[in-house]
Amino acid sequence: MRPLEDVRVLAVEQYGAGPFGSLQLADLGADVIRIETFEGDISRNIPPFTVEKDSLFYQSFNRNKRSIVLDLTSAEGRTVFENLVRVSDAVYSNLRGDVVENLRIRYEDLSYLNPRIVCCSLSGFGMTGPRRAEPAFDYMLQAMTGWMDLTGEPDSPPAKSGLSVVDFAGGLAASAALLAGLIAARRDGIGCDCDVSLFDTAMSMLNYVGTWQATAGFATRRQSHSAHPTLTPFQAFPTLDGWIVAGGSKEKFWRLMGVAINRQDMLDDPRYASFETRLKYRKEFISELEKTFSGRTTDEWVSLLEEAGVPCSAVNTVAEALLEPHAIARGSVIETDHPEFGTVRSMASAVRVGDAAIEHRRAPALGEQTRTVLGQLCGYSEEEINRLIEVGAVGESTPHVG
Repeated sequence: MRPLEDVRVLAVEQYGAGPFGSLQLADLGADVIRIETFEGDISRNIPPFTVEKDSLFYQSFNRNKRSIVLDLTSAEGRTVFENLVRVSDAVYSNLRGDVVENLRIRYEDLSYLNPRIVCCSLSGFGMTGPRRAEPAFDYMLQAMTGWMDLTGEPDSPPAKSGLSVVDFAGGLAASAALLAGLIAARRDGIGCDCDVSLFDTAMSMLNYVGTWQATAGFATRRQSHSAHPTLTPFQAFPTLDGWIVAGGSKEKFWRLMGVAINRQDMLDDPRYASFETRLKYRKEFISELEKTFSGRTTDEWVSLLEEAGVPCSAVNTVAEALLEPHAIARGSVIETDHPEFGTVRSMASAVRVGDAAIEHRRAPALGEQTRTVLGQLCGYSEEEINRLIEVGAVGESTPHVG
């Protein structure tokens, strides 16, 4: 039995951040029921790989879930939703902070239906504060919270991460909050609200950089070649045919590196004897290392440094990363069958509990499980479901074949 097989989550979610969080729950066995509008999640239409109401982008975030189409703003749609709340453990959403209140999906709105319900909101700015009604996107939050000022070469424009890190981290934070809420609800018999925001997530991830600034007024500056702000050597170095990242957070790694690259002269130089002195003479120190690393290929250096016990890696492309032997051994890429896309290869969740084998399902078609969910969980007859479809309270689609 998978860890969360006895957990049911109603997910009023869209795009990336919310679905990434509930993906972790679904991969752990939770019954995640996506509540979609008649138009469907916008992520179903994200290029470059799309078919009717589906895309590889959507498949990346929504495997192992179910989908129903439900109009939460209609009276009859609301009744259906409330019947689902009665038989669920959590309501999970990623909408603007004010929309959660307007849709009445907070704990105070739903507790009379199910006192143990956990209502987890992942919004841009949270359900309180002056920006609660504003939309937020990963890119803007990386700018607002100082991330872009920290990223890139010293003399280059500010840069964002190559991935939507705030979205992904926000989804993970929301899934953790929801699980904490569930544990408390099962212990106490009382649910709660979880107010998680992408803004709070990004601010929290400033961590030691924020502590340095807030406590001592120390402003972290961008360093050339993605170097650590205070520890050296710990950065990317150009090689004869590419790039390598090498170094570490302990003094022993510099000593191991010095021997591996045959630079005993640098090991004996008092200017380079400690993190503090190397930081003081960083320009000269890194210049010498760059001269050395430029003399051999990336593969040669990786082989030498790994054998010496120095943390290092070639700077891979995504294609190369997918073929890393360790990624293959760890099952980092999983497969699902899709009638239009064929075999979809997507990234496995990093959240792994137990050793039970997981048989993954493709992400659902829009409204694919409307009839199943309403019939099995709420006891609606086929005639009742047909009537709800006719009045526009719920919807369904022709399921994928395959």
